[in-house]
Amino acid sequence: MAIGKSEVIYIGDKDLNRNRSTRGGDDSTERQIKILFFDLTNYNRTTQFLLCCAGVFALYLVYGYMQELIFTLDGFRPYGWFLTLVQFAYYTAFGYIERSVERTTVPRCIPMRTYALLAFLTLGTMGLSNSSVGYLNYPTQVIFKCCKLIPVLIGSVLIQGKRHGPMDFFAAFAMCLGLILFTLADSQVQPDFDTFGVFLISMALLCDAAIGNVQEKAMREYRAPNNEVVIYSYGIGFVYLAVIMLVSGHLVKGIAFCAQHPVETYGYAFLFSLTGYLGIQIVLTLVRTSGAPLAATVTTARKAVTIALSFVFFSKPFTIQYLWSGLIVVFGIYLNVYSKRSKLTFGDLARMGSTLYRRVLRLSTKDGTKKSLLQV
Repeated sequence: MAIGKSEVIYIGDKDLNRNRSTRGGDDSTERQIKILFFDLTNYNRTTQFLLCCAGVFALYLVYGYMQELIFTLDGFRPYGWFLTLVQFAYYTAFGYIERSVERTTVPRCIPMRTYALLAFLTLGTMGLSNSSVGYLNYPTQVIFKCCKLIPVLIGSVLIQGKRHGPMDFFAAFAMCLGLILFTLADSQVQPDFDTFGVFLISMALLCDAAIGNVQEKAMREYRAPNNEVVIYSYGIGFVYLAVIMLVSGHLVKGIAFCAQHPVETYGYAFLFSLTGYLGIQIVLTLVRTSGAPLAATVTTARKAVTIALSFVFFSKPFTIQYLWSGLIVVFGIYLNVYSKRSKLTFGDLARMGSTLYRRVLRLSTKDGTKKSLLQV
C-alpha cells in the first residue's frame, strides 16, 4: 500500500477510513486507483480510461470465446451446471488469494443471511446463463444479456422502491422490441433452435435483476469490499450447488466426463473464470474512474464485438435481421445511457403532449376557418 500522498479508500469499514483520513490529513491525500495489484493512480484520466477499455475488451473477448469453445466439446451440453460449479470454485479461490495478498484484516461486513440470499441468486444467474449456451446460439445469449435493464428496472422498483424517468422505459421498450425480433430471426435460421434456452437465459436475467438490486442495497448499507462479496457469494453458492449435484447424481457424472477431457474442461474453465474475474475488477475500476454511463457504453461495445467475433470464429448461419434487430437493442442501450443525464420527467412529457395537442387543435381550427371563408 502506498504511503504519503496517496491513500486507499477502503470500502469495508467507515471507522477505518475515518482514522486514515485523520492521520493523513485532508489536503495531502488522494484516492488510489488500483486494479488488483496494479496502481493506476499516477496516470491521467485519459490513460486510466484507455487502459481500462483495453482490459475490458481483451479479457471479456477471451471470456466469451472460451465459454463458447467449451460447449463445442461433444457431449458437454448437459454439464452447464458442472461448469458453473468449477467456475464458482475458481472465483472463490481468486477472491481468497486477492484478500490474502492484500492482508485484509477487517472482519466480515455483510450478515450471513444476506450472503445466503446473494449466493442463491448468483447461482441462478451464472448457472442458468452457462446452461443456456448449450441450447442457444451464442449471439442470441449475448443479446439477452444486453437487455438486462428490463428486469433490473422492474426489480429496482419492487425491491428498492426507485423511481425512473420516461427515458428508462423507452429504453426498455426498444430493448424488448429488438430482443423479440432477434429471437425470431434466430428461430428461423437456426436448425437446432430450442425455446428451453430462451427460458433459461430469461430466468438468469430475472436472477441477475434481483442480485443487482440486493447487492447494491447491501453494499451501500454495509460498505463491504468487493473481494469479501466475491468470497462469500461464490463460496456459499459452491456449497449449494455441490450438495444439489451430489444428491442428484450429476456431480459424479460431471467429474467422470471432465476426467476424460481435462484440458477442454478444467483448463478452458480456468481461463474462462480467470478472465471473467479480472474483467469484473476492471469494470468496477472503470465505473469508479469514468462513471457508470461511460462504463455501460464500453461494455456494450465489447458485447457487439463479441457477437461479431462469434460469427467469425464459430461457423453459424447469418441473416440481415440479426443486424437491424441488434441495432434496435443498441439504440435502447443508448437511451439507457442518455437517461442518466436526462432530466426529462413524465410531467414534462404530459406538458409537451398538451402543448402539441393545443397547437394541432389551433392549426385545425385555422384550416377550418379558411375553408369556410373560401366557401363564402
